[in-house]
Amino acid sequence: MKAALLGYGNLARGIESAIVQTKDMELTAVFTRRDPSSVKTISGVPVYSVDDIMIYKESIDVLFLCGGSATDLPAQTPEYAAHFNVIDSFDTHANIPQHFAAVNKAASESGHVAMISCGWDPGMFSLMRLYANAILPDGQDYTFWGKGVSQGHSDAVRRVPGVKDAKQYTIPVPAALEAVRNGETPELTTRQKHTRECFVVAEEGADLARIEQDIKTMPNYFSDYDTTVHFISEEEFLRDHQELPHGGMVFRSGRTGFSGEHKHIIEYKLTLDSNPEFTGAVLTCFGRAVYRLHREGATGCKTVFDIAPAYLTDMSDEEIRAHLL
Repeated sequence: MKAALLGYGNLARGIESAIVQTKDMELTAVFTRRDPSSVKTISGVPVYSVDDIMIYKESIDVLFLCGGSATDLPAQTPEYAAHFNVIDSFDTHANIPQHFAAVNKAASESGHVAMISCGWDPGMFSLMRLYANAILPDGQDYTFWGKGVSQGHSDAVRRVPGVKDAKQYTIPVPAALEAVRNGETPELTTRQKHTRECFVVAEEGADLARIEQDIKTMPNYFSDYDTTVHFISEEEFLRDHQELPHGGMVFRSGRTGFSGEHKHIIEYKLTLDSNPEFTGAVLTCFGRAVYRLHREGATGCKTVFDIAPAYLTDMSDEEIRAHLL
């Protein structure tokens, strides 16, 4: 499978490192909006201008779209699904239905396979929610993220005018987490489950009050949460906020029995040293599935719910049954 990356930030480097560990994939190109001569890949893969991407159309099996969900992917994924098999990590949950519709139209009309919203949430957590709901229909779902750096939310903050750099940390509310883990089934609002903490380096002379207001009122990202904004120096930012840890938990608290007398808790937990590298690893194995589906003649937009597990691995069916079943 010949893979290419559009963009070369943290997520792209995570995918690059994951592809290096595979036996059936080769990373052949990186495309950038920057000056290609200014971008050096870790693995030595050549870098080209995105303006030249169509020249390489026939030599790319799957194009990994590594932009942000706030402004890049809503435009890029349908645009490139008209010419390539693509996969993205679009993570604005509220806008997934309309994103799916736009991408499905482009991929269906062009005869390509496109996959959206692939990562760990949406992605692996989505699968766990579906499995748990199917197994325990009488129950309640809970998802907690963090403590960790959200790449999508950090990207959204960085796009606020006057922001030079930023990191956003998502933090579960301890009391809510403890109640769910104890088997209680509380009704929790978005605000009761998480807080958000932003560390922002502002451009010189920027209006700090306006930046803080723009962050705290941002729909889909911050408006529904108690959000704290810290303005710090660039030196402090470079010293204390360079790592990208994250993680979280999906719970399903449910009951079985003819009168619901038995209680069960399903918990799926991730603890990640590197959010972009883990997300890149998820995208890489689902990229394999996109490639296989296209070879079988499939078209249109897919999500993690549409992919059979056997399509994700380079192991044979016999190996899967012998070692994993």
